[in-house]
Amino acid sequence: MLLTTSQAAEELGCAVTTYRQLIQAGLLPGLERRGNRVMTPLEAVQTLSARPRAPLHRLDVPEIAVLRVNAAQAPPAHGRDGTGFHTGLPAQDILETLRGWWRCDAASVAAGRVLPVTVSGYVVAALTGLAPWQRNDQGRYAFPDARLAGLVTDLITPRITYTSRADGDRSVADLLLGTRLPSDSGGPFAYVPARNPDLTEAS
Repeated sequence: MLLTTSQAAEELGCAVTTYRQLIQAGLLPGLERRGNRVMTPLEAVQTLSARPRAPLHRLDVPEIAVLRVNAAQAPPAHGRDGTGFHTGLPAQDILETLRGWWRCDAASVAAGRVLPVTVSGYVVAALTGLAPWQRNDQGRYAFPDARLAGLVTDLITPRITYTSRADGDRSVADLLLGTRLPSDSGGPFAYVPARNPDLTEAS
């Protein structure tokens, strides 16, 4: 059975624009196009709905920052959007855009030791090596030594690409990538309690 974008969003309990971000980021395989309509297999939507929540309690920190981004344009047009995520972008390009410059509480970001990056509430990348940070004249921060622990190219499977050999980075990628991590914020950064029982594996 195939669902329209609006039907898939209703099944997931999210806004249509939220679901479209997953499509535009290249995170959903097996889509069918019928003219201007994008159709998603029901099984894929059900798999998305069943993805586990991020087990933040296993990070052993009281709070973690979450970087929330939209879909970027696919290559060769990706240079027009320097802040988003797309599975077709080279890992180095993704890392460079995610490192900064951002309006955020840099000390709180670094204190979490890992920065999950989400599209529509799903963790698609994770940064480590968040200290030190830099501040520019506009009050924005960058994390020049940040590493991309890994990224997701398929949220249904999910398919993980490991991009760092640093100690512990693969474990971070395995722990977080492809999980659901809901967060609320008026900007790109949200700050989430890591010991909130609503965000643990038991939820």
